Amino acid sequence: MSKVIGIGETVLDIIFKNNRPVEAVPGGSTFNALTSLGRCGVNASLISEAGHDRVGDYVVDFLRANGVNADSVSSFPGSKSPVSLAFLNDRNEAEYIFYKDHPHDKLEFSLPDIQPDDIVLFGSFYAVNPVIRQQVAGLLDYARQRRAIIYYDVNYRPVHRDEVIRITPNLLENLDYADIVRGSEEDFATLYRKEGADKVYDSEISFYCRRFIYTRGAEPVEVRGENGFRKAYPVGNTHTVSTIGAGDNFNAGFIFGMLKEGITRADLEHGLTERQWDRLIASGLEFAAECCKDIFNYVSREFGERAGKSL
Repeated sequence: MSKVIGIGETVLDIIFKNNRPVEAVPGGSTFNALTSLGRCGVNASLISEAGHDRVGDYVVDFLRANGVNADSVSSFPGSKSPVSLAFLNDRNEAEYIFYKDHPHDKLEFSLPDIQPDDIVLFGSFYAVNPVIRQQVAGLLDYARQRRAIIYYDVNYRPVHRDEVIRITPNLLENLDYADIVRGSEEDFATLYRKEGADKVYDSEISFYCRRFIYTRGAEPVEVRGENGFRKAYPVGNTHTVSTIGAGDNFNAGFIFGMLKEGITRADLEHGLTERQWDRLIASGLEFAAECCKDIFNYVSREFGERAGKSL
């Protein structure tokens, strides 16, 4: 079965409700998705960096305890682990404050073993950060040469709104590398000041990537694909404790669906069928809903064990 290789930040999420801290959990967009996949028994590995401190040790141990290969998570002397403060509102949606010194980011790793139809996941500011651009682009270029499937989660937070012009060349290059692009309404409002799946897809995405997933919280998921394919998928009602990892786990579920359905690069190049899209989106929504049922950023271990039996 294909492997999943992710590249992205590690962070300690401190979660607040009614201005009181209620939990502290390891996180990061790609980190959350890979943790859920690891709990499902998927062969997953993370390329990242962690602080040279107790939090960094905790993050690495947590990955390994959840079945994720952390051999390519680097730690540099004197570095401190990034921290995110997530304040949940009445709808259990989060407003974030990040504490990280991006100009001091480093990233050192050896290129991993990537085979055709393996899946490479990347996204967030980490994916466009100019300081580590050479390393990220090198991995993406290698993945494309090896005919891996590249999944890009834009996940661009409003806190980085003032840096849009600076990172735009890297963003466009990412879109060109990607085989599948997912982004939220908030992402594209921040980047382009545009809303609506068709408007974003037609003007900003389709030239670079033909497969596009547009999410809007509890509103229907919109898909745009090859040969004019377009479809909206309703989001089911879920008792929500926290939405912090919802998008990350949608990514995990979609990728899990690709593995379960045996989706290959050839399938993407020929164009996914409506039935394939239906199953992949359903899997993404299932994982996202499961994550929202608890304060943590990933699917439960019990859910992962059940899902893993279907692979």
